[in-house]
Amino acid sequence: MFRLFSILVCAALALAGCLAGGCGYHMGSIAHPQVTTVAIAPVVNESLAYNASADMRGMLCDQFMFDGSFKIKEQGTADCIVYARILDVVTAEVMSASYNNGQTYQAAEWSATVKVEFTVVIPGRKDPLVAKRTVSGTTNYQVEADVETNRRRGIQMACRDAAQQIVIYTTEAF
Repeated sequence: MFRLFSILVCAALALAGCLAGGCGYHMGSIAHPQVTTVAIAPVVNESLAYNASADMRGMLCDQFMFDGSFKIKEQGTADCIVYARILDVVTAEVMSASYNNGQTYQAAEWSATVKVEFTVVIPGRKDPLVAKRTVSGTTNYQVEADVETNRRRGIQMACRDAAQQIVIYTTEAF
């Protein structure tokens, strides 16, 4: 008897869950339906970090296409254009390499911060979609052997963090 009651309660809850799905909730993009394509202008690098502009532009492309809400197009055919400028790239040691109790090696940990100024414009409009704003992307990374390769990867990860913030500011502008 108790088992039959449990089955009926579960069935009723499942039915209620199915019916509640039609209450107007849905998953999908929060982007404006008229802005479906984005162009990423060449990123200007005012820092001394080698190739940071290419890293930032690549991460912007990746993050705008991440959930399928936007497509990347050329500047002449896109609904909006993202202009970005790297103001500064800073890497700093957080913790030096050490041996715990003389036995366990702990790699050195560093941080990378990329400061980026950006704006988003819709061609033909006087006012930008997103006015000039500055974001900072940061990350921590470990260095075991090749410091330069790990530093480059750290800068790429910090660019990814900054690109995520730029996408958020752009989609929230709608």
